[in-house]
Amino acid sequence: MNGGGLLVAGTTSDAGKSVVTAGICRWLVRQGVKVAPFKAQNMSLNSFVTREGAEIGRAQAMQAQACRVEPTALMNPVLLKPGGEQSSQVVLMGKPVGELSARGYHGGRQQQLLGTVLDCLAELRGTYDAVICEGAGSPAEINLRRTDIVNMGIARRARLPVLVVGDIDRGGVFASFFGTVALLSREDQDLVAGFLVNKFRGDVSLLEPGLDMLHGLTGRRTYGVLPFRHGLGIDEEDGLRVSLRGAVRESVIAPPVGSDVLRVAVCAVPLMSNFTDVDALAAEPGVVVRFVDRPEELADADLVVVPGTRGTVKALEWLRARGLADALVRRAAEQRPVLGICGGFQVLGEHIEDDVESRRGRVEGLGVLPVRVRFAREKTLTRPVGEALGERVEGYEIHHGVASVAGGEPFLDGCRVGQTWGTHWHGSLESDGFRRAFLREVAAAAGRRFVPAADTSFAALREEQLDLLGDLIEQHADTDALRRLIESGAPQGLPFIPPGAPA
Repeated sequence: MNGGGLLVAGTTSDAGKSVVTAGICRWLVRQGVKVAPFKAQNMSLNSFVTREGAEIGRAQAMQAQACRVEPTALMNPVLLKPGGEQSSQVVLMGKPVGELSARGYHGGRQQQLLGTVLDCLAELRGTYDAVICEGAGSPAEINLRRTDIVNMGIARRARLPVLVVGDIDRGGVFASFFGTVALLSREDQDLVAGFLVNKFRGDVSLLEPGLDMLHGLTGRRTYGVLPFRHGLGIDEEDGLRVSLRGAVRESVIAPPVGSDVLRVAVCAVPLMSNFTDVDALAAEPGVVVRFVDRPEELADADLVVVPGTRGTVKALEWLRARGLADALVRRAAEQRPVLGICGGFQVLGEHIEDDVESRRGRVEGLGVLPVRVRFAREKTLTRPVGEALGERVEGYEIHHGVASVAGGEPFLDGCRVGQTWGTHWHGSLESDGFRRAFLREVAAAAGRRFVPAADTSFAALREEQLDLLGDLIEQHADTDALRRLIESGAPQGLPFIPPGAPA
């Protein structure tokens, strides 16, 4: 298998492309195949910083972990970070290159990036035995096909076979499979090898007549039926499905070590980014994490987290409009624990000078931390290592805001005043020793008899989830047929399904 490849497309967004791609990667690497993930263009507010200081989607970083390789910018050359309804920051090869409207991007800029995308894919295919590519949305988005560089556009140029994933839990999967193929041009259809059913509940034998009819209608086989499994949406691209929170809550959960649980409320700020920061909290037995958008929901919380956001000033306005800002100020005055991460850290400060992101100039913050923030045009992208609460901490930084700290106790790159903590570091809570020390402080301040488990390993839990994804592919997909597809490409002579793409 030298330079083999596959594009995992989907009938819809959130059909399961990311997790299926990760599952195929983990299955292949367990077979001794040197494999890498690839997504030409990703739209997400959940991102990660590689060791060389490049920003890529967290889904691709997770898929790289499934492959047991270090993530690089080659694996996600184009990342779009929405800043509102109409525009996104364009990150190219891990570095921001500007803001574009959707019309501006699809009107020409996207097609200009095709050469870069193809070069990255070619480099990966020259280095690895196989590259498993993830599509975006649906390949049958006929309004965007002309400028597409992530679905059939890349499949055609790189001659990649395409596997279409459908979420049967949503319903309508047969129509979605058939319609996806039937809206593609003849040349695109030639690369669509078949289908993979995702999130099936029940007896597979009841599904088989439909799969046989689908084969008769399209000439394309189904490569597997994956059963529904709770908590497999690790490192989601966007939305409020928190990966390990779901996994821990929905699986067999160990009881709290102490006699109390610890309640964590996460403010669901607009344009929330890297909400995966709280996954490590939810991985702890006895920690209950929920997202909130009303001040009364903070009342019984032992810890409130103000997470990162792509719109710091917008988040600050939202907190004030909702009454959450006043509730946070009261909590700080009452010495009740609050943790601000990245944009959440910035809103807790005295003021923000923003001529870059919102272009609103000087904006007053909540004033609970002695911090002043100035937005720089150059984005900070680093992987810091440090110490806090007597424990080693690793993290990553993704921000335009430069914080000047003028008091309080040092806390990572930020500060602490009483029980209010702030830092730009994402991912710090994944450091097990630090997380336990932090939760002990929170429990003491909250008066809870909560004790962190001594043996919870966030990294081990993540590996377990990736192995579960690999197991799903190995146990419920035709892996021999998948391997032939990756090695040899789409079968020859696949029939054309009318009407095809509109002229």
